Amino acid sequence: DDGVSEAVGEESRRLSRDQLFTIIAAASINFSSMICYSILGPFFPSEAEKKGASNTIVGLIFGCFALFNFLTSLILGNYLSEIGAKFMFVAGMFVSGCVTILFGMLDKVPSGPMFISFCFLVRAMDAISFAAAITASFSILAKAFPTNIATVLGSLEIFSGLGLVLGPPLGGFLYQSFGYEVPFITLGCIVLALVPVNMCILPKYDSTPRKESFWKLILLPKVLILCLTIFSLSACLGFMDPTMSLFILKKFKLPAGYVGLVFLGLAVSYSVSSPLLGLLSDKLPYIRKWLLIFGDLITAVCLFMLGPAPVLHIESQLWMFVLVLVLIGFSLGMSAIPVFPEMLQCAYENGFEEGLSLLGLVSGLFNAMWSLGAFVGPILGGFLNEELGFEWAAAIQGGWPLLSGLATGIFYIIEATRKSSSSSLQNPPGDNEERTHLLGNE
Repeated sequence: DDGVSEAVGEESRRLSRDQLFTIIAAASINFSSMICYSILGPFFPSEAEKKGASNTIVGLIFGCFALFNFLTSLILGNYLSEIGAKFMFVAGMFVSGCVTILFGMLDKVPSGPMFISFCFLVRAMDAISFAAAITASFSILAKAFPTNIATVLGSLEIFSGLGLVLGPPLGGFLYQSFGYEVPFITLGCIVLALVPVNMCILPKYDSTPRKESFWKLILLPKVLILCLTIFSLSACLGFMDPTMSLFILKKFKLPAGYVGLVFLGLAVSYSVSSPLLGLLSDKLPYIRKWLLIFGDLITAVCLFMLGPAPVLHIESQLWMFVLVLVLIGFSLGMSAIPVFPEMLQCAYENGFEEGLSLLGLVSGLFNAMWSLGAFVGPILGGFLNEELGFEWAAAIQGGWPLLSGLATGIFYIIEATRKSSSSSLQNPPGDNEERTHLLGNE
């Protein structure tokens, strides 16, 4: 057995050419899509207001991205093996580049309803292409790295983090120096330039189209709980987007340039810890459940302390705020990274066959849940922020990870007691009886 694991270790250290190219392609899509997503932050809201869009509308323009992402991920994940992963990846990237350039042309559109509807249209197209590329990228990665997918996904989060961090300052700088069009045209051209590169280097993973049932997957209790985890983490992150910068400006009287630096705390700790957590969850699969539970609970406590919640009567200080953000970055990674391998594991245990069609389903589901959180988070967060103020809003948002952490904990306890009781029964009852027993318990 030791020899086998050693051989696997050797294999993972020596990346094949295909694997290396797959990583480069996935890194390029992670990085460019996150930059395209975050570049809007600093200047788009003010530009849109000049064009007669209210605050709510701007929020919806941001939110519609996540909504379309959600719908597309589910649909495309389902048909991934028919469409072909490589084609979906490259096509998604191509459309994304074109649409980003189009977004730069929007200031030529007449103000009012016309401008607003074009914003929605372009943003929706962007979301659809982005969902295609990311869903394909996840499944290609899982196909190329069957044994250490968490490590690879964790390491690629560095690029997503970089994109999120570099987007706003880069966008702000290009916008101030050259005006509205330049940031988008620059980015769009970079993405388009990556298309032929990826067409050449991405290996083609062909699979026999085989339909795995989507409903069978999503109705597994464990998968439902993992979905709740993804949703709650992404809702917490999404909540910070519209609310946190305003809170920092008001509370700590920081100049606008420094607000981005405060955000850095979260992004950097997440990006740095992700690869390590990925490595952990691949090397020691039984640790995953602890990572999931504690990651959720720590995130909940941190959100409670972020304001801090008025119940605690603690004066909020900048150093504490940043410290809590760094902790949140770490705990988000703790719960987010093990989810994908855990879902795949759960699917295999329940009789799904390995192959692209299952990987498409799981990655589509993962991205869809993430987008749903990114849709609900900002809208709910913005509403709570207006009604109750940031301190309470953050504490209430902490309810999501608290809920999913407790649910995960309870689920694993039940699972463990079931396992021990079935192993003490040496001769387990027939599959049928067991299944009715399970259904009776749910």
